[in-house]
Amino acid sequence: MDILLNVAGNKKINEKITISGSKSESNRLLILQNLFPEISIENLSDSDDSVHMQHALSTDKETVDIGHAGTAMRFLTSYFAVKEGREVVLTGSERMQNRPIEILVNALKDLGATISYEDKVGYPPIRIKGSKITTDKVQINGNVSSQYISSLLLIASKLENGLEIELLGKITSVPYINMTLSLLNQLGIETNFEGNFIKVNPKKSIEKQLVVVESDWSSASYFYSIIALSDIGSEIQLSAYKKESLQGDSCLAEIYQHFGVETIFGENFITLKKVKETKKETLEIDLKNAPDIAQTIAVTCFAENIACNLSGLHTLKIKETDRLVALNDELTNLGAIISVTDKSLHLETSATINSNISIKTYNDHRMAMAFAPLALRVPIKILNAEVVTKSYQKFWDDMQQIGIKIDKL
Repeated sequence: MDILLNVAGNKKINEKITISGSKSESNRLLILQNLFPEISIENLSDSDDSVHMQHALSTDKETVDIGHAGTAMRFLTSYFAVKEGREVVLTGSERMQNRPIEILVNALKDLGATISYEDKVGYPPIRIKGSKITTDKVQINGNVSSQYISSLLLIASKLENGLEIELLGKITSVPYINMTLSLLNQLGIETNFEGNFIKVNPKKSIEKQLVVVESDWSSASYFYSIIALSDIGSEIQLSAYKKESLQGDSCLAEIYQHFGVETIFGENFITLKKVKETKKETLEIDLKNAPDIAQTIAVTCFAENIACNLSGLHTLKIKETDRLVALNDELTNLGAIISVTDKSLHLETSATINSNISIKTYNDHRMAMAFAPLALRVPIKILNAEVVTKSYQKFWDDMQQIGIKIDKL
């Protein structure tokens, strides 16, 4: 489905939106719930990724296909490695079969797991024979995707002797590691993270408990962008959010002050309010702890005609698409002056935005959603718009609610 976005009416916005649970928290908790059945979960993400995760955890088939769900691929690799007596072939979409998994597989093999490649070495599909793991120490590079590290942490307490992970070199995406550790602590599992070492103690069972998932901050980023591009006085209330968040993307509240957006924390909700014009100086920011909001920020800067230098983006090259190349190509088509490296993005000021440009989404949900706010500046076409369901089922309905007109092409 291709769509044309345009603004219906003025740019003064006043709406309330409810966003489903965090995909990151939900997928971690789904793994933990299958390891510890005492857990009940509320406000689960309705994203395709979480649906794929639930299906994979409930099926008894030998081949488990998780589609485009990268988090599911990483977390399930470790999960199935410790399911004694179970043998599965874990696979996914064509893109997923070109996303690396070797670093995680090697770490699991070092622990004693039995995993082999069905086709290309280092990539899915992989055959996993579940076994009992007693080794309690492993090394892994600290600058890799935090999902590899979280994957190991999620199974750690179920290993007979627990697990100590030594992170080699510089550590990136620390908030996502801390999210995993915080969820473990919430369940009563003891952990320790000092320097480059993470220790998780073994735990056979936990007390019965209910965990309520906070709504997804990555999904909130698109509304931050919309308010940034709206008239002063515009506001959107989003639920359910809290000030003390486990999610690294909650740094949006601080970052979007540059665009004149104030974040007001209420009881289980936030209000985003446009209180002043965007600062015109260059935005310099290291996003190593929140790479998923890079696309949104780059598009906001372009729409507001300000320059930006975004660094810490090396993990974007192994996402649903190479997001740095995709951003470079689509923003250039819109008239941007932009350059990217393998870990950074540099945007110059650009007074002109080309209208009616077709944005390719590359099977990447964040490409579709990050560019949608540009409709407040010019008509814009989004190709393969249904890709948003990967993380945000109601996205286009919510866009219409705040006044963006959507026509199917």
